[in-house]
Amino acid sequence: MSQSHVVIYTIPTCPDCHEAKRYFREKGVSFQEKDCTTDPDYPPEVYNLTGKQIVPTLVIDEHVFVGFSNNYDAIDKIIKEDG
Repeated sequence: MSQSHVVIYTIPTCPDCHEAKRYFREKGVSFQEKDCTTDPDYPPEVYNLTGKQIVPTLVIDEHVFVGFSNNYDAIDKIIKEDG
């Protein structure tokens, strides 16, 4: 089975963002980080995905999650299925 395509929208001061990135590194899952402080296109992308301006926003294949720790179980299930 192929590995999930993962995008994480972040900001540098977000603890939940750091936790998400650490999780994917520990699982050996590559991800694309989109730091919303470095590119003015990223915040509108987050809003278009969620209707909110919240990080981390995670896109795993067709799944969109607002927040990491509060969605941990669902995210972990997807990653384990793809592993």
